[in-house]
Amino acid sequence: MIRTLRMAEMTLRELLRRRGVLGLLLLVPLVFYLGRHDQPGQAIRFVSLGVGFAVSTAALFSAVGGREIEPRLTLSGFRPRHLYLGRMLALLTAGMLISALYAVVVIVDQDVANPQGVALELALTTLVAVPLGLLLGLAVPRDLEGTLLLISVIGAQMVIDPAKDAAKVLPFWSTREIITYAVDGAGDGSLASGLTHAVVVTALLIVVSGGVMAMRLRRRTHMQFV
Repeated sequence: MIRTLRMAEMTLRELLRRRGVLGLLLLVPLVFYLGRHDQPGQAIRFVSLGVGFAVSTAALFSAVGGREIEPRLTLSGFRPRHLYLGRMLALLTAGMLISALYAVVVIVDQDVANPQGVALELALTTLVAVPLGLLLGLAVPRDLEGTLLLISVIGAQMVIDPAKDAAKVLPFWSTREIITYAVDGAGDGSLASGLTHAVVVTALLIVVSGGVMAMRLRRRTHMQFV
């Protein structure tokens, strides 16, 4: 537990060193939101995707930036689970602060049937975005390639009709269901399907990204000993 918290602290410090980039990322959800401001449902959907992009990008940068130090931390006693959980804890903390900020903006600015649903939807978006960004950061050699992949994911999320079955394979499909519940006061069916999708996607992303990180660290540690 102590090592996990120490890793979380190091991750937060690493993020603060990029505060200029993070500041620009924080503006992305606002730009998305203002672009659809006159349409409450679309405005909330776009600000949610903006939050997802900002948090995923921060996680991507964190994963790529930590590659050099993680093998050394492993040799000094940190286990892969300490590194992964600590990084995720820090990113979730930062992401939840961002989602809370934009939840307040939306609830104050828009007339929605269920304000709690807006806050829940943005929080779930953050929950999905963190392991998604970590997975992309582990899968690509540099953050540029990861950012391009992430832009492709967000772009597909924007253009594909959420009502189509194909849209359900995208990581942020749950935003549409919960926004329907929050804005229109739809039945609990939309809330349940959105929650289920977000939880399942998050679990899959955590398992895959955690497994990739553990294998990579074991291989690097073995190479250093050899």
